[in-house]
Amino acid sequence: MPIIKSKPNTPAQRFKTSLDRSHLSSVRPLKSALSPKRRTNGRAGGQISTRHRGGGAKRSYRDIDFKRDRLDIPAVVASIEYDPNRTADIALLHYVDGKKAYILAPQGLLVAATVVSSENPPITVGNALKLKNIPSGAQVHNIELKPGKGGQFARSAGTSATVIGREGSYVQLKMPSGERRLVLGECRATIGVLGNIDWKNVSLGKAGLSRHMGRRPGVRGVAMFPAAHPHGGGESKAGIGMSSPKTPWGKPTLGKKTRRRKHTSKFIMSDRRRKKI
Repeated sequence: MPIIKSKPNTPAQRFKTSLDRSHLSSVRPLKSALSPKRRTNGRAGGQISTRHRGGGAKRSYRDIDFKRDRLDIPAVVASIEYDPNRTADIALLHYVDGKKAYILAPQGLLVAATVVSSENPPITVGNALKLKNIPSGAQVHNIELKPGKGGQFARSAGTSATVIGREGSYVQLKMPSGERRLVLGECRATIGVLGNIDWKNVSLGKAGLSRHMGRRPGVRGVAMFPAAHPHGGGESKAGIGMSSPKTPWGKPTLGKKTRRRKHTSKFIMSDRRRKKI
């Protein structure tokens, strides 16, 4: 998907880039799949609980079929659509039995293509099956962590995991972060790499576009006064001091490990922070 750069007619246009969305279908979203999206603006009980949130354009949520549990029922891709709630595009499926549903659109999935979720479907883009039936080297997305719960891994634009091998009832995956993890072979995944890969290369160009997305301005800690941030204050300009970088609440950051130990940690074979050889 190419990046479009506009003529620099204004200061904002000078640095702004956008995605070419000519491949998207010119249709309205499926009404039965829309639901209201409640906006908290980063507040709980009126108090700010998440900074830099607020405002933005009103959105409706698109219900996505992350489970892909309609087995052995072929579906035709009716349209590829934009979803304001996620980085990846979505595809509208029309099942042969009359049902309709949205799924995440992988790269290479075209309108009028046929996809299916089954035990042993063809290993083609958009088909969903159990990890134990996927050959080594295949790239997958929308990966379940628990059978039947729905996809939780590799759901962002341009991401995928690679099937490396099998160990008993588990399948070894190389995650987008580089982490190597064991996932139960009964979990389902979808073949292919998620589309909209160039999403991460877009430059907004002006603060207004960021506000339209519901992001409010952030201020550097070193620009604050001492009572507002541990990095604030001091005569003239002063850095944060690499010995003790802190969050606004005084907790160590910039390198401090904060991941809680979880019961799923035993399935991590190689951490994403391992040294590259």
